[in-house]
Amino acid sequence: MKRWRIKEAANPEAVQKLSRELNITPVLANLLVQRGITDFDSAKKFFRPSLADLHDPFLMKDMDKALERIRKAVENGEKILVYGDYDVDGTSAVALVYVFLTSFYDKVDYYIPDRYKEGYGISAAGIDFAAEQGCSLIIALDCGIKANEKVRYAKEKGIDFIICDHHLPGNELPGAAAILDPKQAGCQYPYKELSGCGIGFKLVQAYCMKNNIAPEELEQYLDLVVISIASDIVPITGENRILAYFGLRQINTAPRQGLRTLLELNNVKRELSITDLVFIIGPRINAAGRIDSGRKAVELLISPNVELAKGAGEEINRHNVERKDLDISITQHALQMIAGNEAMAKRKTTVVYYPEWHKGVVGIVASRLIEKYYRPTIVLTQSNGLITGSARSVKDFDLYEAISACSHLLEQFGGHKYAAGLSLKPENLEAFSAQFEKVVSETIEEHMLIPEVEIDAEISFAEINPRMMSILKQFGPFGPGNMAPVFVTRSVSDKGWARVVGNNHLKMDLYQSGHNSTYSCIAFGQGEKYDVICRKIPFDVCYAIEENEFNGRVSLQLNVKDIKA
Repeated sequence: MKRWRIKEAANPEAVQKLSRELNITPVLANLLVQRGITDFDSAKKFFRPSLADLHDPFLMKDMDKALERIRKAVENGEKILVYGDYDVDGTSAVALVYVFLTSFYDKVDYYIPDRYKEGYGISAAGIDFAAEQGCSLIIALDCGIKANEKVRYAKEKGIDFIICDHHLPGNELPGAAAILDPKQAGCQYPYKELSGCGIGFKLVQAYCMKNNIAPEELEQYLDLVVISIASDIVPITGENRILAYFGLRQINTAPRQGLRTLLELNNVKRELSITDLVFIIGPRINAAGRIDSGRKAVELLISPNVELAKGAGEEINRHNVERKDLDISITQHALQMIAGNEAMAKRKTTVVYYPEWHKGVVGIVASRLIEKYYRPTIVLTQSNGLITGSARSVKDFDLYEAISACSHLLEQFGGHKYAAGLSLKPENLEAFSAQFEKVVSETIEEHMLIPEVEIDAEISFAEINPRMMSILKQFGPFGPGNMAPVFVTRSVSDKGWARVVGNNHLKMDLYQSGHNSTYSCIAFGQGEKYDVICRKIPFDVCYAIEENEFNGRVSLQLNVKDIKA
């Protein structure tokens, strides 16, 4: 059961004013005003994003220091190591900075830590590798903001760090040559929600500005930025929305060879959306680090050679198949563990542990468990003598704060409001599970434990038409902070052709009494609603309006989020 929450209608006078100025329906004007767009100029900026509206990268604290350290390295012929996390955000960031630096300097290498031997973030092994290769500067991307000890260790070996991170800092910052992180105290950068790759892009943007490199040169890197934005689930608002808009344009018109090859190998020929990046590109790039090595993902992303890219792409596809199989089997095992434990089923958290689970997919499994048991969830396995795993949250609940309250029982943790990673000693598992349950039970609100469908407005089927769809498309790119509008329509009925297809998906053709329009609908994973549809009693439906392309013909389709009798 889901709870429906209809957003409060925007100020009627503001809606009418904007409706007249833009010559659009009040329904569409209401959506804009709800998003804080109240006049022609702000609407123009929203509908026509511009790279000229990106923030000045020199507003970011330590940007001058970072550029000066790179200038010094290049001038003195120092070897630079580009270091990043093994997920999509980290590998895309490494690819971006590596490709940029090697376009004018040849003493550059890159490093992705081994998920299983080194774990998340900056490792001693990575620093040792840098020292062995004669590197005196490491540019760390999507990690490092809490790596105080590792930065000290690097200094002992004569290695400086530039840290480019977007995670929350600890109480004490590492002693790096420069730290680029909008979330650090004293940073005046106006947008705080960049991805790790986005921080790397700002470094490159600043370098171009400082060295009179044409801004057009930056556009070639935006395909990497947009896959990081989509996969790391950062808000698609403000600067991220501009980067995502132009990143999608880049990936759909002139993607780098590795991405083009990956799309060809998977027979993807349509124009890509953020959703496609989340479900097609992201999982495959992530699979490299989950199953083998994130270095394979970087090889794909930096390769200009068709054959090399094809080899890397085929290997990544194989890893993704293996990842899917592991995901399914471990999820089933975890669900059986929960179902067989009455006390666990009654908790407000899920904490499951099995030492043989594959470390690379526990984060995915945590997300799957939330689909069944909607509550903060941690999935743990064993690695290198420690219990380690991933945590995922539900809407509006700050998971990071809850884990922080249990930090005395942990060896290491990091992340943000909705996702985190952690490790602990085996003897602390029982105490941690109990403490986490206690903290969450005391702080979570009951409504947070029920999945919510947020509805933008109530409309009739008669209000849906191709012009409305053409304007709705321009609200994108869609994602957190700028979700595709969801509507509710009351008292609809099925034409009588409803059927369950594929993996429990419900297909139907719905109409509203008194209106001529009938719409093809798809309700993913909602096959159990078939009985409601077939009762011949009108019901309410909430949905997003989409375009469906089949055999070259484009039609409107409703993507159903929920049904209520």
